[in-house]
Amino acid sequence: MTTKDKSIFIKNIYYMLAYAFRALDLDQYDDLAGEEFEHMHDLFAAILAKGITRQVKQGLYREYLDRTEDLPALRGKIELAGTIRNRIARTQRLTCEYDELSENNLYNQVLKTTSMLLLRHGEVSEEHRDELRRAMLFFSGVDETDPTSIRWDALRFQRSNVSYRFPLSICRLVLDGMLITTERGMRKLARFVDDEHMERLYEKFILEYYAAECDCATASSPQVKWALDDGVGTLLPIMQTDVTLRRGGRVLIIDAKYYTHALQRSFGAAKIHSDNLYQIFTYVKNKEAELAGVDHQVSGMLLYAKTDEETQPDGVFQMSGNQISVRTLDLNREFSEIAAQLDGIAREHFGEGAACRRR
Repeated sequence: MTTKDKSIFIKNIYYMLAYAFRALDLDQYDDLAGEEFEHMHDLFAAILAKGITRQVKQGLYREYLDRTEDLPALRGKIELAGTIRNRIARTQRLTCEYDELSENNLYNQVLKTTSMLLLRHGEVSEEHRDELRRAMLFFSGVDETDPTSIRWDALRFQRSNVSYRFPLSICRLVLDGMLITTERGMRKLARFVDDEHMERLYEKFILEYYAAECDCATASSPQVKWALDDGVGTLLPIMQTDVTLRRGGRVLIIDAKYYTHALQRSFGAAKIHSDNLYQIFTYVKNKEAELAGVDHQVSGMLLYAKTDEETQPDGVFQMSGNQISVRTLDLNREFSEIAAQLDGIAREHFGEGAACRRR
């Protein structure tokens, strides 16, 4: 990947994040689209700096935390064991248990931990370092936390803290996908997000792009029911589609694939991953059975992210009465071209008259 391609790819990560986390209505991020980023760390630092600065202006989220402290006067309720110990030691203090409204909660701790990690170990431009440093001045009363101990499922979003959703999603991508440990036990940041996290981002981006931009069909991620003769399938795996586009009885099931190697080698020849092909074929045939009795047309597509390999997966196949296609999406092009590729897929399957909204 050339330096130019890398810069374009990193900028496209911003667009993918914006769609995936439905942050397109957050105007404070708009100017990032015009910036050039040479390092992934720099992009994440820029997003966090803007998100945190906006949060500081609104006021940091606070929640009640349980405190136990020795005090000269009663606050909350007395903690008996500690108070007795104080009396025995002839200390004129009460051990009190009370609730305190505090900024030093998990939400702000994650923001600070990620920001400090980027400042200490990330490849971040001086401009965005300064922005992060200024934002961190407002976090003096917030502790850092161990990134490996964060319980992401404990983060709940409601009206009072919904603005944290996007910045914390960035934090999770950084801490889960970019945090590695050296042999000496020192933490450092990898230069790129690993394939597992990129695959999830890629899947969600395609779904949310079509949900936001596609007028020609509805976009969702439903499960496909197994077409069973006896109706008992408790032991069967769930068929969860990545993206399903539907207009009336016409359905396109898209399985998004992000691999370092999009093709496998068999006796020296490049072949489509057999598991991928079996999976999309199974989805399509079971969806076909589900729509039996109504006018319908079900197609399937494996949509691979383009790699640096010489051969790319591409083709259209008719299988047992259904169309199964294999396509690649080039993420190293300007985002307008990526959007055009996705729009073209929708038009091909739902008619030339079909249209996608263009921002």
